[in-house]
Amino acid sequence: MSAERSSSGSSPGRSGSGRGRSGSRPAQPPRTPRPGSPAAGRGRPPRTDQDRRRRELSQNYLRSPGAAEQFLRSVRIDPDGLCLEVGAGEGILTEPLAGMCRELVAYELDENLAGQLTARLAGRSNVRVVIGDFLAARPPRTPFQVVGNAPFSITSAIVDWCLDASALTSATLITQLEYARKRTGGYGRWSLLTVSTWPRVRWELRGTIPRTQFRPVPRVDAGILHLARRPEPLIPAHRIGAYQRAVRAGFSGVGGTLLASLRREFPPDRLGPAFRAAGIDRGAVVAFVSPDQWVELFRSLDREA
Repeated sequence: MSAERSSSGSSPGRSGSGRGRSGSRPAQPPRTPRPGSPAAGRGRPPRTDQDRRRRELSQNYLRSPGAAEQFLRSVRIDPDGLCLEVGAGEGILTEPLAGMCRELVAYELDENLAGQLTARLAGRSNVRVVIGDFLAARPPRTPFQVVGNAPFSITSAIVDWCLDASALTSATLITQLEYARKRTGGYGRWSLLTVSTWPRVRWELRGTIPRTQFRPVPRVDAGILHLARRPEPLIPAHRIGAYQRAVRAGFSGVGGTLLASLRREFPPDRLGPAFRAAGIDRGAVVAFVSPDQWVELFRSLDREA
């Protein structure tokens, strides 16, 4: 997987020489370093060459079988389907996934790890390990799922890839917890991306994974983000474009409120009844309007268009 493209972990601070002037007080016992301070990491195992390689490739792998099991329980793999794994890494997810689906294609950028994984799964005829960038892959034309540990630095690009893949049925990704919360209304606010795709895709936070369950340890905890393509869109397919134009207008920020922003697109006398039908306050700021309210708002406006 995963994590920050930049290897901006805190570097160890320099230790003092321990020398004192003649006549100074006797040396005091060393103090326990504060949690999170540079000195606090000195008791950890030293970083290996593999750890440094992971940092270079933006890789943070699950090290806990319990965390891997938690993630896999949230996936709900189609046993008769095709699954693409992004960031296979050391294979803590790959091996169980191989027994959960008809066909698995695992992408791993690190040649050494990909080679080891290929050898370990040689007896699995339904698994193919691809050495390369998941983002360069062409989406399958038949229904498929995406699963994996998304590198934090390219999470948005991976999510965009999934949203653009018309045959994708679902994607379950380990992302930064903050990213997952922002996309699923976890802070009581909603993003433009979530609202604009909501008629076709449901966004859901299915759990959290503490940062200590990864190696190297990233700076932040992780979330399990699930995207599910709806069998039938909440808005007719031929009106999705009009819906998204209305959403972009609402997120323009013109006038400060959603009502003021939409006055540029719709007559004011039609907005009032539509806001009431959707349960939206006339003074509401766009970020606090839920995707379901947006759908109801557009349905009311579009029926009268």
